[in-house]
Amino acid sequence: MHKEHVSSKYVNITPSRDECVYTSCYCEENVWKLCEHAKTQTQIHLDEVYAVFISNERKMIPIWKQKSSRGDEPVVWDYHVVLLHQNQQGQSFIYDQDTVLPFSCPFHVYTTEAFHTDHGLKPAFWRKLRVIPADTYLKNFASDRSHMKNADGTWRMPPPLYPCIETTDSKMNLDDFISMDSKVGCGHVYSLSEFVKHFAEK
Repeated sequence: MHKEHVSSKYVNITPSRDECVYTSCYCEENVWKLCEHAKTQTQIHLDEVYAVFISNERKMIPIWKQKSSRGDEPVVWDYHVVLLHQNQQGQSFIYDQDTVLPFSCPFHVYTTEAFHTDHGLKPAFWRKLRVIPADTYLKNFASDRSHMKNADGTWRMPPPLYPCIETTDSKMNLDDFISMDSKVGCGHVYSLSEFVKHFAEK
């Protein structure tokens, strides 16, 4: 359906969707694993790759075209994470393992069909995006997965089978990445319109 939008010159920087490391409801770790894969690929310049956290102050962000969507309705997440690749030719592609859109998906297709615009939405649903260079994300992100545990210690959703991602400085800093306070955490925080303008194909 969307093949006409995909440049024949663009080559995916990840394995196929089915071959990627994936755990449902752990998008921050899924994207960390995509960044880890990109780092091992000699033909990829890691400074072209970014982890993108999507959230807002209310932690209510609508995203369309998700696998868990019902019909044409959006899913309202507290946060979501995707991978962004902007290559030296100025092409921008989004990798979202939870979308029904292509993997990878041309930037303008994804932002139009998955984000729509904030126009017409109540301010509580306006999206913000924290864009973190992949190398920075790999070096700084840590999660002990405690956000996915119930009060009695049971898992809300089964965790990944591999060990928790941690750094020498932290075992859990996920909230700093979800936060859309520009004074907190790594990377740069954009409004949706700023993000689209900044990373649209040149």
